[in-house]
Amino acid sequence: MKKYLITGLLIWVPLVITVWVLSFLVGTLDQTLLLLPESWQPRSWLGFHIPGLGVLMTLAVVFATGVLGANIIGQRLVMYWEGLLARIPIVKSLYYSVKQVSDTLFSSSGLAFRKALLVQYPRQGSWTIAFLTGQPGGDVANYLKGEYVSVYVPTTPNPTSGFFLMMPAADVVELDISVDDALKYIISMGVAPPEDKNAASDAA
Repeated sequence: MKKYLITGLLIWVPLVITVWVLSFLVGTLDQTLLLLPESWQPRSWLGFHIPGLGVLMTLAVVFATGVLGANIIGQRLVMYWEGLLARIPIVKSLYYSVKQVSDTLFSSSGLAFRKALLVQYPRQGSWTIAFLTGQPGGDVANYLKGEYVSVYVPTTPNPTSGFFLMMPAADVVELDISVDDALKYIISMGVAPPEDKNAASDAA
């Protein structure tokens, strides 16, 4: 009986959590419909709510913004908008901090979160997975002798919190696994290790 209960849990728990997360995301994005005038909202002219319309609206707005921001006129509008925000003291600090992080994370030419690493943390002999976020810069780099890298060590099972470390490049090991596989390994607390590509190729 214990075996069957565990097997049932292994089937249902991932499914329930997946449905719950998707329901939460869809419900949150559907709130964007409230930004529309009441007469434009689907509920007012259909008589009922259609789940997922907020997701489509959000994707359409993001896509349209990207298309607009890719041309000269859109870039000037963005510069004007950022100049306006730069005149508001508290908003300026918050906006530019978030913008700097997002530009680093989503830049196609950047290295942030493009590589999974193996590092010794929190002490020698204890190993954990980290992600490359770049190289130390500014005045900090003046005090670091030799080649250093900036890494992010996530916590488990919640990888959105973690620790930022600057480590000698010689002390980190670059792993031949994708960032997605590394995240799965971290979230599962080591229960779901990534596939060893070298072993698979040798077996073939």
